[in-house]
Amino acid sequence: MARVPKLVLASASPARLKTLRDAGLSPEVVVSGVDEESVPKAGPADYTMRLAQLKAVAVASNEKRALVIGCDSVLSIDGEILGKPGTEAEATRRWQQMRGRSGVLHTGHCVIDTHREVWLARSAATQVRFAHVTDEEIAAYVATGEPLAVAGAFTLDGLGGAFVSGVTGDPHNVVGISLPLLRLMFDELGFTWTDFWSSPSA
Repeated sequence: MARVPKLVLASASPARLKTLRDAGLSPEVVVSGVDEESVPKAGPADYTMRLAQLKAVAVASNEKRALVIGCDSVLSIDGEILGKPGTEAEATRRWQQMRGRSGVLHTGHCVIDTHREVWLARSAATQVRFAHVTDEEIAAYVATGEPLAVAGAFTLDGLGGAFVSGVTGDPHNVVGISLPLLRLMFDELGFTWTDFWSSPSA
């Protein structure tokens, strides 16, 4: 097989980058600069795929021979799409709404093969069950700043991990990128996942 193309992650998320690196991949990171707030909200799966596409396309236009991966995540609870809270007040309100309940974390994925100019977009969903955290625990968590800049106001792989009582589905998806789905997308585009384990990042 010819040398595999370089991987480019069109995301500023350190969690997504770490997940890929832990899985043996070495992507180059190029932040898309897409304004997420400018995209009208639809259903959570379609919304995340649209954002993933926009991010991947913005980066792919400057890449000659690469697989560009774009992702975006939101939490859906009570039919409401919850992205990044941004403020302490909003993060607190969300946790008061989420505790003791379940939500669905949706992550849209878009992979573009810039050499052949073909692309795929898929969405993955994982159910997340939140613990019965106290007001004091919520205040302490919000004060760390961690939940302010992440979808759904929580992390599975950080300080928020203790406040998630369980997940049904792919846990990597909750972190922001579904490895099983991404492997299938690579396969659909004609690439073998394991070939990227020893691939250079550029």
